[in-house]
Amino acid sequence: MNGICLFLAVLIPCIGGALVPLIPWKKRSHMMVYLESLVILNSVLVWMMIFNRPQGVFTLVNFTGNLTIAFQLDGLGTIFAGLVSFLWPLATLYAFEYMTKERNEKSFFLFYTITYGVTLGISLADNFLTMYCFYELLTLVTLPLVMHTMTREAILASRKYLYYSIGGAAFAFIGMIFVITYGESSDFILGGVLNAAKLAEGKNIFLLIYVFSFFGFGVKAAVCPFNSWLPQAGVAPTPVTALLHAVAVVKSGAFAIMRLTFYCFGVDFLRGTWAQYLLMAVVMFTIVYGCSMAVKETHLKRRLAYSTISNLSYILFGVLVMTPLGLAGALSHMVFHAFMKICSFFCAGAVMHQTERHYIHQLDGFARKMPKVFAVFTVSALALMGVPGLCGFISKWNLASAAIESGNVLAYFGIGTLLISALLTAIYMLSIVVRAYFPKADFDYNTISDVKDPNWMMLVPLFIFATAIVGFGLCSAPFTDLFLSVARGNF
Repeated sequence: MNGICLFLAVLIPCIGGALVPLIPWKKRSHMMVYLESLVILNSVLVWMMIFNRPQGVFTLVNFTGNLTIAFQLDGLGTIFAGLVSFLWPLATLYAFEYMTKERNEKSFFLFYTITYGVTLGISLADNFLTMYCFYELLTLVTLPLVMHTMTREAILASRKYLYYSIGGAAFAFIGMIFVITYGESSDFILGGVLNAAKLAEGKNIFLLIYVFSFFGFGVKAAVCPFNSWLPQAGVAPTPVTALLHAVAVVKSGAFAIMRLTFYCFGVDFLRGTWAQYLLMAVVMFTIVYGCSMAVKETHLKRRLAYSTISNLSYILFGVLVMTPLGLAGALSHMVFHAFMKICSFFCAGAVMHQTERHYIHQLDGFARKMPKVFAVFTVSALALMGVPGLCGFISKWNLASAAIESGNVLAYFGIGTLLISALLTAIYMLSIVVRAYFPKADFDYNTISDVKDPNWMMLVPLFIFATAIVGFGLCSAPFTDLFLSVARGNF
């Protein structure tokens, strides 16, 4: 398949989204058909490339020397592009129903669809410069989505998101300059591209640059202490927060750190250094911090946001183990967490859309009135806890196995943080489930007589996500083998 398809997969959602406010739609249903068809066709294009991978690199712009905007589909990019392209059509379908109660719908779907193309640009980037450019674009196209409601809270949240993202991009830019200057290539090559002879001149400087770059990309991955933007971004419409917290933004940060660690600096250079130990300690702290904050949070979406902060550092922990098994564990949690978290967020969004209730103490008895939504939410909650038979258990097992296999003493403590996190996750997720299914004996169901399950456009994505959570848990071997093959450079 011609390499130009790589660029088309990025371009089609961007142009298609930009046309939304320009087309004089006679009916809303026409716009819905157009948007759903657009994202489905683009996802089909991506999956055609996954099964028939384009060979070589498609260069769009050649600035000078090795500075190019170019696209390639390698193993790591295949995982991220496949994840994004599978989830986006379902998220768009869900958004149609959710946005019936929101204003400025055309503006919303303009940026929502463009974000699809930009995220694919990150996953299909052939080199650091290309990834960085689309990484910056991701901030610009998601900013209007965060501030969509234009309330005071939304504007404040968007400002913090912008300030944090710009600051993070500045640190990531430092890393890009060093990789381009001291690397033998700016392309992503498993094992790293830094010139070994130059590394000997000032190893600690290079390690410091890696740490700066890690925190730069770690802003979007919500690593401590740069994570406060994420809970505040929950003021955005749920289709936005679900993609912010499950796929597009936060996973782009984790994906960029994978590229930085394994494909730019190289784990042979980083493993066993103070940089590895420092950053591993930071992500272990973030795991426990996110869970602890989720336990005390009473707002439904913000509780799930703190859960995201914790689970993103699961992925970063796997990366910092700096072994093929660690990267495979990180990839498994990146994919499985996306399904678990988008499922739980969409359940929360369905509750808010149907009832205008936002706090956990308001959910008493809801499972009787919304049995389908809360059945799916319970599946996602159990998966996030790591219950065997569901995908969350598989990814946590892979991470723990990688930590043991690495022989890294600090990684052994990481297993302890995973266990602590599992306990805290059980507390903050099951407390929601228990309230919904088992209200107080004297609870009056007449007070929630207006509560009911949403329509099929919300329920279909939820059932697909729940099925995937169970399917990944029961039939995980092909996927874990694929992730390990990617981590070893065999795919």
